[in-house]
Amino acid sequence: MAGKDHYYNKAKQQGYRARSAYKLQQLDEAASLFDDGMTVVDLGAAPGGWLQVAIERVGETGSVLGVDRQRIDPIEGVETIRGDMTDEETRTAVIERVGSVDVVVSDMAPNMTGEYSLDHARSVHLATQAFETAMEVLDAGGDFVAKVFDGPDLDAFETTVEKEFQYVRRIQPDASRKESSELYLVGKGRLTAPVAVGEQLSVTIEDTGNEGDGIAKVEGYTLFVPNVPEGESVTIEVTDVKPNFGFAERLE
Repeated sequence: MAGKDHYYNKAKQQGYRARSAYKLQQLDEAASLFDDGMTVVDLGAAPGGWLQVAIERVGETGSVLGVDRQRIDPIEGVETIRGDMTDEETRTAVIERVGSVDVVVSDMAPNMTGEYSLDHARSVHLATQAFETAMEVLDAGGDFVAKVFDGPDLDAFETTVEKEFQYVRRIQPDASRKESSELYLVGKGRLTAPVAVGEQLSVTIEDTGNEGDGIAKVEGYTLFVPNVPEGESVTIEVTDVKPNFGFAERLE
């Protein structure tokens, strides 16, 4: 195997279809993506290395769906859809197949031209396609991972992703080739709240929480408001937003 690197050789020895399997393992170790019973969608899944890792980590009670333009040889416990994620027909098929999911991952990459600015822009475009799909299928609190080449368009894309998650980080796994500019943008904890940090609104405190905070409801979403008794109507400012609840302060 002259000329092949450590992860290529390791993948062959351990039965993974691609060296990229170790990238997903390392992303999971760094960002805690998977757990037993989760539902995962893998975009750009061929030849299936990431699918192998995903099904190992979600177990028999979990489910994994892989999508790619290329045919993916069967993997036990994994479903696949053959199609292009830039086509609405494929995206609709994914949504109909899975409903809502816990994790969306994408290792999609453009056909390389050797012109860095073009390859970078195309990688951001593909990551954006993955992000838009994630926004249609990802459940509250779910996670998102997409490969992108570093460059001037990355900051704007990261800002877009940050609006939809508790936090976002950039990770470059050790398994990425040393000369590569690829990195992975990881969004943790999808936000589906009807309010945003800094928003001011009038609410009525409907209940009292275990810690004594007042509880207000906005479109079924729970906001904890300290030092406001049940039954009082107040104006508040939202200070923190999580997938299923948030915090706010009373405005005097």
